[in-house]
Amino acid sequence: MHKGFKTTLYHIILWIVALIFFAPVFWIILSAFKTKDQILSIPPKWFFTPTLANFVDLFTRPNVGTYIRNSLLISAIAVLIALVVSFLAAYAFSRFKLKSTSLIMFFLLSIRMVPAAASVIPVFLMYVALGWKDTYPGMTLFYAMFSIPFSVWILKGFVDGVSERFDETGLVNGGSRLHVLFDVVLPQVRPGLVAAFIFNMVFVWNEYMFNYIIGGKTTTTVPVALVTWMLNQGGVDWTFMASLTVVFMIPPILAVYFFQKYLLIGMTFGTVRGEI
Repeated sequence: MHKGFKTTLYHIILWIVALIFFAPVFWIILSAFKTKDQILSIPPKWFFTPTLANFVDLFTRPNVGTYIRNSLLISAIAVLIALVVSFLAAYAFSRFKLKSTSLIMFFLLSIRMVPAAASVIPVFLMYVALGWKDTYPGMTLFYAMFSIPFSVWILKGFVDGVSERFDETGLVNGGSRLHVLFDVVLPQVRPGLVAAFIFNMVFVWNEYMFNYIIGGKTTTTVPVALVTWMLNQGGVDWTFMASLTVVFMIPPILAVYFFQKYLLIGMTFGTVRGEI
């Protein structure tokens, strides 16, 4: 009886915390279907007639489709490049053990700990000097570079979980190292690849500062568009912000929903691989 009460109380607290964190998301979704007067009304209107006019206005504005396409293309291509490089690096760190492996892994992860504001000026100067500012290859390579350290850290845990006997068996039976890498090890670390893809996709999808500084009109993504377009006629265009935010949230929400079990495993760095 006492244990059941504690379990019930525990779940009630979890639900309360979840609802608190979900409240802003729920509010922005409601706002996307309201008129401007309804959004700004005091007290708030909980019951109203939904309208799709905000979404119609959103997709009739120039370049909105381009901003969404830029976010999708830059995020997906950058993370895919990062996964290819990270998988090869993780395999090398796992199988060809160096005395400095732990130190190298620490320095790799430390790159993600550097504040963005501390590196934005050097990156900007480098991109201007190389002529990469406001180019698709430049933005893609930058986000790939930022995604590699965390991906290596996650994937090494998964590769470590694959016994080296698989490698030895493949090599003894005449397989090449590439055969072992892609036909033996890769299928067993797919959950790690999915987890690394989702984690880094969410990071690149939401990134604002570097796209604003080293991007431009050609490579503008949705976060930058939200900030630059939110002011209209001397005030905040709440209907535009709400509708674009809802559209912007859909891809990561779907990705997290369909691949949530891989995210859980990814957060444990491969220590519970056998659960899939």
